Amino acid sequence: MNLRDLKYLVALADLRHFGKAADACFVSQPTLSTQIRKLEDELGVVLVERAPRKVMLTAAGLDVVQRARRIVADVEQMREAARRSRDPESGTLRLGVFPTLGPYLLPHVVPTLRARFPQLELLLVEEKSDELLQRLREGKLDAALLALPLHDDQLHAEFLFEEPFVLAAPQQHPLARRGALDATELSDETLLLLEDGHCLRDQALDVCRLSGAREKSGFRATSLETLRQMVAAGVGVTLLPALSVHEPIAQPANIRLVPFRGTAPSRRIALVWRKSSALDAFLHQLGDAIGGATRAQLAAA
Repeated sequence: MNLRDLKYLVALADLRHFGKAADACFVSQPTLSTQIRKLEDELGVVLVERAPRKVMLTAAGLDVVQRARRIVADVEQMREAARRSRDPESGTLRLGVFPTLGPYLLPHVVPTLRARFPQLELLLVEEKSDELLQRLREGKLDAALLALPLHDDQLHAEFLFEEPFVLAAPQQHPLARRGALDATELSDETLLLLEDGHCLRDQALDVCRLSGAREKSGFRATSLETLRQMVAAGVGVTLLPALSVHEPIAQPANIRLVPFRGTAPSRRIALVWRKSSALDAFLHQLGDAIGGATRAQLAAA
């Protein structure tokens, strides 16, 4: 048994296709298939059910794949730890970010990170929060920017900043004329929200529960930009995170943005990584840089 064969098995489990797994591993399909069979022979169990145009893992295969992922991730972390010990601020960092944060945060923090860590190559991965968490646990990401709270004993969450929400309303809406409002004033409103899977949806629903507002039935947006355009078209009102309404993001002319008085509804953003990560010390530095740049941007807006 060797690490290469475990990587072949993990690739096959991810792609469920011998040809695609072979391509991903840069080997021929017969080579990958032969090595998987050798692994099965060594373990004495069938790992993969082979059917025309379909690959399924057996119960034993699922268990072995889960263990193989941990082994492959541990080896990658060992290599990364050795490299980081030589030069902790260089190399590639795989950083995850969710879609309603990434496009609005990164323009403010990437210049700071490039100045602070000039040898660092950021490989950015934009996915919904559940997918980022899964990739983080599997070692496919080094860290991720996620909204709190999180409940996972294997992960460390370093709080970075709190981002308030503002109300976005069509210019003809009664609330659009307000200079500021209390969250309780949303009690009779129906809000446009994102589809399931977006953490911003969950955060907006929390605001609805606290304020007495409701979700607009029959509509769920696929992106924050869709929400923005629906408000501009006069369909309804929504909550937008503060970073998404600041420069360099342009707002449609017929949208009015209304801040909240006092303690505004908000979301708390953290940098999250595995507690076992060899990059722990460096990721604390990275989190300080991201948090400092973002807090400065929010204060200046």
